Amino acid sequence: MTGGSDGNERLTGRVAAILLVLLAAEGATLIAIRQLLLPHVFLGFLLIPPVALKLASVAWRMTSYYRQRPDYARRGPPAWPLRYVVGPVAVLSTFSLFATGVAIVLSGRRGMLVGLHKASFIVWFGAMSIHVLAHIAKVPGLLRDRLPGRGLRLALVAGVLVAGIVLAVATIPVADHWQDRATAFVGVDRS
Repeated sequence: MTGGSDGNERLTGRVAAILLVLLAAEGATLIAIRQLLLPHVFLGFLLIPPVALKLASVAWRMTSYYRQRPDYARRGPPAWPLRYVVGPVAVLSTFSLFATGVAIVLSGRRGMLVGLHKASFIVWFGAMSIHVLAHIAKVPGLLRDRLPGRGLRLALVAGVLVAGIVLAVATIPVADHWQDRATAFVGVDRS
């Protein structure tokens, strides 16, 4: 990626800013999950490509640091609690949260999958709260990007948003079925 470690940091920051907005919207659906199941599922699938890009950009930084690429090695590692505790927990719980969510929607099953999804969310929320608090102050500065490769970074972000929208739209029929089942449970869809 052009722009070196600074460019990678700008990409990570730009995706993080978008994720903050999308995750806040996703979190708002939890207020009335039965009635807002369709938007919850839609946003969940929309989030998959941006989350994948954020994980990839962080993995690139980590790999480049451990391979001792000069610009990444010069930056140094994150603080040890973020590096050894919060980061791994955040990554594993992110995978678990999204994998269980996708499995619930695609399999049409609830039961244990919903329990795992909820447990993953609790762990994820704790780890991500610490992660966000540790990095939030840097995000506004990272949105100013005049480094080489800026166009590529913007294209990557736009591409994952488009991919997320396409994926989310493709899941509407399945998500609508789930919404019908959820609202029927509370009597909204009864004729």
